[in-house]
Amino acid sequence: MKISSTSGGLAVAVLGSVTFGTSGAFIKPLLESGWSPTAAVTARVVVGGLVLLPIALVSLRGRWSALWRARWRVLVMAVVGVAVTQLFYFAAIQTIPVATALLIELLAPLLLVGVVWATTRRIPRALVLVGSAFAVGGLLLVIGPGAIRAVDPAGLTFAFLAMVGCAIYFVVAARPSDGLPPVAFAASGLVLGGLILGLLGVSGLLPLTVTLGDLPLAGFELPWWVPLVIVAVVSTAIAYVAGITAAEALGSRLASFVSLLEVVFAALFAWLLLGEQLMPLQLLGGALILGGIAAVRAAGSADEFPVIAAETLDLPAHDLPAHGLPVLDLPALGREVLEPR
Repeated sequence: MKISSTSGGLAVAVLGSVTFGTSGAFIKPLLESGWSPTAAVTARVVVGGLVLLPIALVSLRGRWSALWRARWRVLVMAVVGVAVTQLFYFAAIQTIPVATALLIELLAPLLLVGVVWATTRRIPRALVLVGSAFAVGGLLLVIGPGAIRAVDPAGLTFAFLAMVGCAIYFVVAARPSDGLPPVAFAASGLVLGGLILGLLGVSGLLPLTVTLGDLPLAGFELPWWVPLVIVAVVSTAIAYVAGITAAEALGSRLASFVSLLEVVFAALFAWLLLGEQLMPLQLLGGALILGGIAAVRAAGSADEFPVIAAETLDLPAHDLPAHGLPVLDLPALGREVLEPR
């Protein structure tokens, strides 16, 4: 699926934010029942990748060479976007508040703006700066002003590394596809990233704990596999394809700003499915994020993140010098951040 218009790209980006935003509400019951974060993330990534795999194989018929040409792009997505960013995020929340780690990771769009500023030596347009300020203010309101506090230096370092990984995710996702369908890119990155996380868990480097049984969700007792399947299909498979498609259409900067809506939708789903309180300040924060997105869109693409030194990611020497989320995939978003405090 190729999106050529900005409006179409924005629609797909919002779809990606909505689907990514459901992850917290469906993963939280698994975590509360005894699943370790590594197990929950590995399961969602592997299952999501396997769901996409048949579609990806069909889309690659007659153009397997596109997958080979994009092998380094896929590798960076799997290692940095899916696996490493998750590891840094979970390492961060071992010693600093979850809200603080999440706030820092979600500053990835500002990192992209700063890198463009430094590499092009051009001051970003006023609308970009205004949009950045609105977005940061909105994040603080949605996540909670209490996220800013004195924290452990090591945890802070891991959170900033997660932010770098998140930014790299958007840059890689926004690269020209060169014939590789977004669904094939997402599937290959998820399967490979899931295998990396699984190996780290099996080796004992990361805790890998699973508890089977019924879980409470939206007032019902459901089998453990129900929220897992939902988060794998909706919050992972559909979300990654939508996010990659939107990034190709909008560019890394605008796509990363639109992705900030994930925290707003996460709060809404936590309210609807988990009964968590939705504060008026969070709604105001969502409005500020929308204002920031509008400002960045109005600024145009003149200050888009530049091509990284080379014209292709197909050569190891030209790999990205360092997104997020991964993913800006935030599997623990609804786990503690949006709980009533």
